[in-house]
Amino acid sequence: MQKPHAVIIGVGDGLSAALARNLAADHVLTLAARSGDKMAAVAVETGAETVLLDATDEDVVANLFAALPAPPRVVIYNPSARVRGPIAELSADDVRRAVEVTAIGAFLTAKHAAKRMLAAEPIDGTRGTILFTGASAGVKGFPQSAPFAMGKFAQRGLAESMARELHPQDIHVAWINIDGAILNPGRTEPADNPSSMLRPEAIARTYRHLIEQDRSAWTHEVAVRPWVERF
Repeated sequence: MQKPHAVIIGVGDGLSAALARNLAADHVLTLAARSGDKMAAVAVETGAETVLLDATDEDVVANLFAALPAPPRVVIYNPSARVRGPIAELSADDVRRAVEVTAIGAFLTAKHAAKRMLAAEPIDGTRGTILFTGASAGVKGFPQSAPFAMGKFAQRGLAESMARELHPQDIHVAWINIDGAILNPGRTEPADNPSSMLRPEAIARTYRHLIEQDRSAWTHEVAVRPWVERF
């Protein structure tokens, strides 16, 4: 039987690389990112196809999904953008761009992923899974981080709306609240607070669980946090 297709948008050397490694054995992979250096290394390791992509450009996103040889079974949206600073000093252009990457890019990906999935026949009761990498900023806004909160709140609302619309149409949608710092390559945990960061491979296993959930008990939102993280 032909392997199902998985698309990961926003690929670097951290969480998205762990997701690619987790899915590579039993999925055909397409990886997409704005720049290709880190993505290329992941592609060599996993045998994935790669696409350079600006997720805020609808034509480019539409072309990515239209070019897939079959409707995707898994789509993961990972990009986000941060702009920090006092609210009275933030540039509107910088804020607009940050929200476009985090929220509008998620919408465009969801739109064209859902379009392809809805045209597919269900397999084992499902047409596919769409997952969004969220953050605690989508639940609570932090000081001097308004643009990130704006984007993640919007992304969370998008995912919940999609879940209510698409779950009855056999498409699983979920938003994952990454509530803590990720131990990506090049980062180290504080000496006085060991095991305080999220391992990318451990997060990837949660995504895998969501992908494999039975539709009788689909999750539309989940939070992952290290054991020392405060609620």
